[in-house]
Amino acid sequence: MAGLLVIGDVVTDIVAICAEPIATGTDTPADIVLRPGGSGANTACWAAHLGADVRILARAGYDTADWHIAQLTSAGVTPHVRVDRERPTAVVIAMVDPSGERTMLTNRGAGRHLGVADWAASLLDGVALLHVSGYTLFAEPGLELARLAMRQAAERGVQISVDPSSTRFLGEFGVERFLEETAPARIVFPNLEEALLLTGAADATAAAEALSARYGTAVVKLGAGGALLAEGGRVAARAPAPPAEVVDSTGAGDAFAAGFLAALLVGGSPETALQAGCAAGAAAVSQVGGRPTNSGFTLLTPIAELGRKLHH
Repeated sequence: MAGLLVIGDVVTDIVAICAEPIATGTDTPADIVLRPGGSGANTACWAAHLGADVRILARAGYDTADWHIAQLTSAGVTPHVRVDRERPTAVVIAMVDPSGERTMLTNRGAGRHLGVADWAASLLDGVALLHVSGYTLFAEPGLELARLAMRQAAERGVQISVDPSSTRFLGEFGVERFLEETAPARIVFPNLEEALLLTGAADATAAAEALSARYGTAVVKLGAGGALLAEGGRVAARAPAPPAEVVDSTGAGDAFAAGFLAALLVGGSPETALQAGCAAGAAAVSQVGGRPTNSGFTLLTPIAELGRKLHH
């Protein structure tokens, strides 16, 4: 089976679920949990959860690398995780408000130093899709790595997708610069805010059309509004979000990308992939943390079953 290579981050997530608005300068009651996370690692784990053959290239720190590698392995992901002996693993503190929306405090730690020295062309062996987390591009070592990986993937005919990841870092990096650096990609997965920032468009439809004219395929994630797909400058499909009780939105966009890519890997149409992405995103918001749990099975489109149907 053709595989998926994810280049991205592994992160230690500290998730605080707040039952009431955060009170500045005093205490706010919260349920606080520790979870493995990271946009790239979350996407890899969700894709493996859906039956895809997945490997990840990432960097973890001296403090928790063994734990993260074990978590990836147990999720069915083949980890190519370089251990940084000088820096700790990235940490994100996610404060989740009563609506499920999150605010994040980020220290990228070892992940910020993922670079060309961590790359091997053999990582692309047997790979049909390369997915690059935008966080990788926002620091110079990662930018060089992304350039090299995307160039070699394109030379092999491997399809490339990219997730812009963060409006804050995207704005600091530069919109035009991001568009130029990710030109080899043929699929882009922005959320609405990222899509509007990347295009200057006034709405999701116009943004999706503009991005698809540039990349070929643009999938704009709309949260509870589902998602829309544009190809070659025109909107080709829309999909609603399945009903879900929103507990924590951490990793929902990562899960969406995983569902979409996993469906493509088994020969699903872009429209089917869009529905699979929405189903995975709905499963993600129904639980705490950015990785799949058993509770997600009831909401997910079984990608393996989709593959069997398509090939009979």
